[in-house]
Amino acid sequence: MSFSDLIYPFEWIVSWILWGWHSLFTTLGIPSDSGVAWTLSIVGLVVVMRAAMIPLFVKQIHASRRMQLIQPEMQKIQAKYKDKKDPDSRQAMTQETMDLYKRTGTNPFSSCLPILLQSPFFFGLFRVLNGLKNISNGTIAPIGPITRKLAGEAETSTFFGAQLSDKFIGANSITVQIVTILLIVLMSASTFTTQRQLMMKNMPASALDNPFAKQQKMLLYLMPLFFAISGVNFPIGVLLYWLTTNVWSMCQQFYVIRKMPAPGSLAEKAMQERRRKKGKPVEEFTVKGLDKAEDTEAPKPSGQRVQPTRNKKKKGAAVGSAKKPTTGGATTDPKPQTDN
Repeated sequence: MSFSDLIYPFEWIVSWILWGWHSLFTTLGIPSDSGVAWTLSIVGLVVVMRAAMIPLFVKQIHASRRMQLIQPEMQKIQAKYKDKKDPDSRQAMTQETMDLYKRTGTNPFSSCLPILLQSPFFFGLFRVLNGLKNISNGTIAPIGPITRKLAGEAETSTFFGAQLSDKFIGANSITVQIVTILLIVLMSASTFTTQRQLMMKNMPASALDNPFAKQQKMLLYLMPLFFAISGVNFPIGVLLYWLTTNVWSMCQQFYVIRKMPAPGSLAEKAMQERRRKKGKPVEEFTVKGLDKAEDTEAPKPSGQRVQPTRNKKKKGAAVGSAKKPTTGGATTDPKPQTDN
């Protein structure tokens, strides 16, 4: 199965959403071939897609907050196996990390889901806009409700004098290049503002010193370069979609930082202060399962904890010694004690 076959269902969905918004705006009196109608239809596409993902976004927020709270336990596990590079220790470290995720109900991949779900629709819109000219002249078949007539109207519609299907690469006018550069600058600015707001207000001080935070800070300044390189290859309609979803993300994150801040961040302290002034109780976000985190502590210097490879070798000895009568001495069972 080719990439075109995989992406076609998303092209079909995108076409129907664009057609629905376009029909609404033309019903309201906006000319069918107007760039305003098609530009607003692209904005409407973003609204539909992002609104549909709000429940997933809420789960992402809770997962992110859990990740913040379990960081001390994660650091204990990492410190415990810091100098152990053998395969058994690596496997044990992975197992303890997965147990911590399971116990606290944390999914480290939840933060990636919104981006992954948006990607097919992004490429679907790209292919729809790229195919408008071929649909209008009959080279390829219509996509969903986008008929040859509608494709021709969308192809010739303009945004500040530039057609929605135009690109910076191969542009035949300075207007297209100016509009493209303007959209890329706005995209970069909105992304920079969103990420900077996240790092400065919604991350605890302890989280700003780890390697992941340093990578985020680096990406903060590399994103404009990425947009400049990739943006010149996308149609103006796709850049409009990209800018709109960036603005949505910026506004959505502003609301989240204010109402659901990360534990230990400056935003959480500001929220608690606002609640105190209003006489409301101060609420703290907690993670169920952290009360059993002592299982992940580093082994004591007495050396009673036995590595997984040694358990197999001493299994027989341990069983044999367990049969002998004891007078209160320590057992040879290497398993850690659990809370009753």
